[in-house]
Formats: sequence, structure tokens, C-alpha cells
Amino acid sequence: MQKKVRRPAEKKSAPKKRKARKAKVALDGKKLMILCAAVCFSCVLLLAVTAFLSRGTDVPQKERKPAAEQIVDKPAPKKPEPKPIKEPDKTPVQTKPVEQTKPAESEKPAQTAKPAESEKPVEQAKPAEPETKPQKTFDFPPAQNGAVLCVVFDDGGQNVSQLKKCVALPFPVTVAVLPRLAHSAESAQIVRKSGNEVILHQPMQAMNLNVNPGAGAIKPDMTAGEVAATLSQNIAEIAPIAGMNNHEGSLITEDEVLVSFILETAREKGIYFLDSRTSSATKVPSVAMEMGMGWYQRDIFLDNKKTRENYLAELKKGLDIVNKKGHVIMIGHVWSADSLPAFLEEAYPELALKGYRFATVSKSGGMYK
Repeated sequence: MQKKVRRPAEKKSAPKKRKARKAKVALDGKKLMILCAAVCFSCVLLLAVTAFLSRGTDVPQKERKPAAEQIVDKPAPKKPEPKPIKEPDKTPVQTKPVEQTKPAESEKPAQTAKPAESEKPVEQAKPAEPETKPQKTFDFPPAQNGAVLCVVFDDGGQNVSQLKKCVALPFPVTVAVLPRLAHSAESAQIVRKSGNEVILHQPMQAMNLNVNPGAGAIKPDMTAGEVAATLSQNIAEIAPIAGMNNHEGSLITEDEVLVSFILETAREKGIYFLDSRTSSATKVPSVAMEMGMGWYQRDIFLDNKKTRENYLAELKKGLDIVNKKGHVIMIGHVWSADSLPAFLEEAYPELALKGYRFATVSKSGGMYK
């Protein structure tokens, strides 16, 4: 009998196939795992790339925001800084036009125009000097006999602003202040502070009894005591004073008795009397000589008419008088301050050039005895 021989090859082939299958399955599993790993890696890589890209886009946005904030914040505190930055930039720009001739020509006329303007006030200042050239020629005659001009402004105490124009003249003046007015004491003080002379402008009754001479006036029925008391009160209000003259008073100055009362008070007070000569029949000269007193008297009224032509005509009359007797007293009024002081200031340079001197009443040398 033939023994059945086992085929080991067949027996062994079976496990080989299983092993091959198992190997294939293992290989397929490995491939799958590799594939999954690759997929996962690619996903992770993709996520990483996207994350990186997203971070890259976010970072500039975050960086831009503070950059934008800095741009907004910087101009606020640094607004003054661009100006000095621009100034150095302008310096090279200025150097270029300096080299060019056109801007230099534009600067030259500007420089030549300024001296032309500066020369004009120099020409105007020269005539203002009394010792050089007068502004206008009035054809005044040369001074003779040591001619001294004396200007008196009556009716002080009514208006302070007008008074200041009178005492601002470039020569000494005398101001007669009315008593018992709102600005009487103040006006006297202004005159004294200006270095000029104050006298009492004493109200007195005129021939026309309808004319009111004002408060503190001398009336025709007064006694010697009443005259002395009235004058003392008026003098005390504006004292110290150098003298007094009459306001109105044509009736009083023609009365020898009343004149003697007035002159006696003046002598007791140590002041002079200036006769305004409101009446041609005044008794002041005769009574004063009888009493052995000196007195002054008015020669010219400058402003009976408030016109430049009248001022000039009266002034020339005064020059004729002063050149004969050496002194003249010319009376104007504070209420002519809008024109008379300006005229006198205009005439002053030529008068000084012609040799005329100016003085207050007490220093004029014109006292009669």
C-alpha cells in the first residue's frame, strides 16, 4: 500500500497566504496611517499657514492702529514745531533771491522811500523853533525900546479844558479868574501849576444896570467895609494871587470913592490892580496917584471879534504901542481858546525872532506911578 504522503508545501502554503494577506493588510494599515498622518499633517500645516497668515494680517492692523493714533496725537502737541522746521527751510529759499538782482531792486525803493518820509518831519520841525525860521511871515516890525508883550486871559474859572489851552502857550501869561464859580479854585491851581500868573477877575457893576456882573460883585451902594469883606472872600477862594482886575465895572471905576475902597484893600493884601479900562472915564489913575499907589492898565483887547484877521490887526496895534513905550498889556478871554491861543502860538516864532519878549503883568515893567 502506498502511503499517502503529506504535502508539506501545501500545508505550508496556507500560512504563507495568510501571512501575505496579513502583510498586505498591515501594509494597507500602514499606508492608511501614513495617509491619515499626511492628511493630518497637511491639515495641521494648512491650519498653521492660515493661522500664520491671519496673524500676519492682524499684526499690521494692530500696528497700524497705534501708528494712526501716534499720527493723530503728535500734531496736537507739536503744532508749534512745524513752524521752526519751516523757517530753516526758508533760509535756503532766501539765499536764492539774495543772489538775484530783482528782489534787491525791490528793497532799494523801500529804503529810499523811508528817508523821504523821515525828511518831511525834519522840515516841519525847523520852522517850529522860534530862533530859526517862522512858519509864516506876518511882517512884524522889529522890536524897539526893549519891547515886552504881556497877554492876559480874562474870565477864567468857567471852563477848565479851554483854560488849559491858554496856559500851554510857549510864553508866560497872566490869567484872571472869576470868583465863586464851580471851577474857580481849580482853575487858579491849574494856572499856578503851569508856572503862570493868577489874578482875581473881580466882578463890578456896569453902567447898564440890567447886566449882572456875577457872584461876589462890587455894587454901587456898598460901604467900605462891605467892599473889603467881598474882596477878601473872593481873594481867599483863589489865593495866592498877584493882583486883580475888574470884570465889567464901568459904573464902579467911574466912582472915586468906590475906587479908593478897592485900591485900599489891594494895598492891604499886597496885590496890584490892573484897570481893564471898560470905561474911558475911569478914575483909577487919578485915585491911585492921590493914594501914592502904582497901577497897571489894559492897552488892547485882542478878541472883541473872534476872527484871525481881527487878532492880527489888534496884535499889530499892540506892537506899535510897545515899540513906543516899551511895554503893552493885551487882554483876551478864555472863551476864545478855540482860536486865539493857536494864533498866538503861530505868531510867536516871528515875534521872538524880531526881538519881542513876553512877561506876566507883574514882571512886564508896565506899572504906572
